[in-house]
Amino acid sequence: MTPEEEGSRAGPPERVRIRVEEQSFWVEKTLLVESSEYFRALFRSGMKESTQEEIGLGELSAAGFLAMLRVLAGERPVLGSEETFRAVECAAFLQVKPLAEYLIHSINSDNCILLYQAAAIFGLLDLFHRAALYIRDSYAELEEYLDCLSADLLAYVEALLPSTFVAVGAHTPTFEFLEDLSRTICYLDEETNTWRTLSCLPLSASTFLAGMATMDNKIYIVGGVYGASKQVVESSFCYDADANTWSEFPSPHQLRYDVRLVGHEGYLYAIGGEYEKISLKSVERYDVASNTWTFVSDLPQPSAAAPCAQAMGQIFVCLWKPLDTSVIYEYEPRRDAWLPVTELKRHQSYGHCMVAHRDNLYVMRNGPSDDFLRCVIDCFNLTSRQWTALPGQFVNSKGALFTAVIRGDTVYTVNKMLTLLYSVEEETWRFKKERAGFPRSGSLQTFLLRLPRRDHTVAT
Repeated sequence: MTPEEEGSRAGPPERVRIRVEEQSFWVEKTLLVESSEYFRALFRSGMKESTQEEIGLGELSAAGFLAMLRVLAGERPVLGSEETFRAVECAAFLQVKPLAEYLIHSINSDNCILLYQAAAIFGLLDLFHRAALYIRDSYAELEEYLDCLSADLLAYVEALLPSTFVAVGAHTPTFEFLEDLSRTICYLDEETNTWRTLSCLPLSASTFLAGMATMDNKIYIVGGVYGASKQVVESSFCYDADANTWSEFPSPHQLRYDVRLVGHEGYLYAIGGEYEKISLKSVERYDVASNTWTFVSDLPQPSAAAPCAQAMGQIFVCLWKPLDTSVIYEYEPRRDAWLPVTELKRHQSYGHCMVAHRDNLYVMRNGPSDDFLRCVIDCFNLTSRQWTALPGQFVNSKGALFTAVIRGDTVYTVNKMLTLLYSVEEETWRFKKERAGFPRSGSLQTFLLRLPRRDHTVAT
């Protein structure tokens, strides 16, 4: 019997009063059964507590329990330090998976150390590991604050692989005997400020107008075209960075190119795209565990290469509606629906790229009068539901900002001339440092991977 079925058959009362410290909370039993292993076991046990109208939780804090209720109600609460610690305690004691997942998705540079320590104390292993990875990626920025960690906690962080900035150019299949430098995936070695060759693409793989995404330290490639008539590549490819191996996996039921691919919680989402020069609104989801594709709800409108981002554990897509309106939708997996979140109206401008940082969505769009060399960035905050414009304009020569990725509090952008890094600050992106440009021309797709080896040859 599923938790939902168990909850629907639970006897009276439908609501139960939970007493935590000096406070009482009336909560629906079905919500507790669906969300908490502790309450699921309690209500199945047949003990007298399973039928009582009031249950006391003397071991927990009211602040942690309230944070749990807010998350279960669909809110995205911004928690203070004490609330964060108590929320971890609550997630562990009551075995509340949605709360643990929310805490994972809320990791940032302000709370990562606290979450790491709290997860170690209360035994939330997934949160413990994800917080450690965040600290590893932001080690240089956080180093002065790490003296509060015990020797074993610090050693765990330092044993992890940091994520590395990876890029791949637009490649179409060619003859095997021809040396094609574009048929490579490269990464930036920041210590030596050089780009190195990570791997060669399979001979039949195309990254031109392909959907590409990373998940679980793997790169997935779907679609792509070859030839003047834009024939769709019918095979899909996966690169495993840990094993340094390529494999094939099934393609979506609907062949598509110029598709946006998103990796999220064990699934790949192939969003929109084109086929035979017709824009698509269909969306398919690939279950990595079962190796199968299924259709999910269509986009609200046909769209190719729609800007997508993940924030606070959710998928967002930015679509353009004539005239001059960019609309952001959120995908709700439980309801299998694309829900409108907000819209932005700007004359002669629409979103080309969207990245997420904390609870902010940043939309990069062309400047006034279709000026693609001067990029304007607008920010939508998911908590306040407000738009703000970042001051000034950002250099966008050859589309560098349209391939931005964020690691910790640092934005990586790249083109052939240079790689620019920005620090994400409260009101703007501040220039941080400059690194070597990608060694080849053309459009790029960029990612973050954790690379076991660092002795690859220099990319030429």
